[in-house]
Amino acid sequence: MKRILLILVLFSTTIALSQEKKTFEKEVSKISKRIEYITKTQKDSLKLKVISIDKKLEKGEITKETADNFKKEVAAYHARRIEKLVGEQEKLLQLLVQDKTNGKIASTEEVDTTKDNDESTFTIGNKTFRFTLNGDNDNENENVIHNNSKKKNFNRRSRRTTSQFVFAMGVNNVLEYGQIESLNDSDYKLWQSHFYEVGWTWKSRMNKNPGIFYFKYGVSFLWNNLRLDNNKYHVKNGDMTEIQTFPNPLDESRLRHVQMNFPVHFEWDLSKNKTYSDNYIKDRTNKSVRFGVGGFVGFKLGTRQYLEYKDINGVDVKEVQKDNYNMNTINYGLSTYLGYRSTSLYVKYDLNPLFKNTETRNISIGIRLDLN
Repeated sequence: MKRILLILVLFSTTIALSQEKKTFEKEVSKISKRIEYITKTQKDSLKLKVISIDKKLEKGEITKETADNFKKEVAAYHARRIEKLVGEQEKLLQLLVQDKTNGKIASTEEVDTTKDNDESTFTIGNKTFRFTLNGDNDNENENVIHNNSKKKNFNRRSRRTTSQFVFAMGVNNVLEYGQIESLNDSDYKLWQSHFYEVGWTWKSRMNKNPGIFYFKYGVSFLWNNLRLDNNKYHVKNGDMTEIQTFPNPLDESRLRHVQMNFPVHFEWDLSKNKTYSDNYIKDRTNKSVRFGVGGFVGFKLGTRQYLEYKDINGVDVKEVQKDNYNMNTINYGLSTYLGYRSTSLYVKYDLNPLFKNTETRNISIGIRLDLN
């Protein structure tokens, strides 16, 4: 307890010593310096603007009448700025004098005049003009007069990495020993075996400057459905998973496995970049033809078999069997897509077998959406 009290005393003492005692003279001096700074910066800004107007008059860009109107406008603007900013300091000075009379000295807030928006807008005829100060190296103190009616506000930010929401859907089937001809003898229904994929990807430009080569990576969740034909269903027999005939007529025989994938692709995006008048190039994506090639690695989250049939009494039965059915937990494969803008034709092929101790591999084809 004594140690805590000692720490509190030392802490309080440190704070007290670190606070500088304010005096009436010091506060008056601060206000006086701020008034002097405000007046000087406003007059300097006015001088620069007048010089800029004279240069435009010499070049024949504006008439003498327009130049005189400009000068009157900027002079009136800076007079109002001085009146406003100095008036704020005078109010602080009055409060300080009042506190001095009452026997105390107020702590005045610093007014940051360095962030003064040294800008004026005025109207001549039916046109609105704006003055801004430029800090170019070649002409550091020159003002530029902009016509607001012609001014364009471009978003000049060009991000090297963008993100997309991905949704894909299509049909599933299997290849035996990697032979495409095996689809003719497949036990699975082609158009009734669907897959759905939902995920999020990041697309990073591989070059420092805008180009067409990108590295795309992300995470997705995949629902694969395989429907057997000819009244067949999956039976787990030790370390093997067999396809057998069900004793009753089946209305539904579907094996569904859910997996989490981490896809990686190299993408060629032929979108035309935008070039501005000052030769600045802004990178644009998903505006033209795109081609991606890569692969994925992931793991299964769960497997179920859904069976629907009528029993011997004619009662509808919906049966859900939860088991891994000797499926490989880790899965990996190749994938590619080709499309235009956000829509692509999408193909995936598993390199590892769907079931252990087999040469059955999943293949999928469908439509993919990459939405910025």
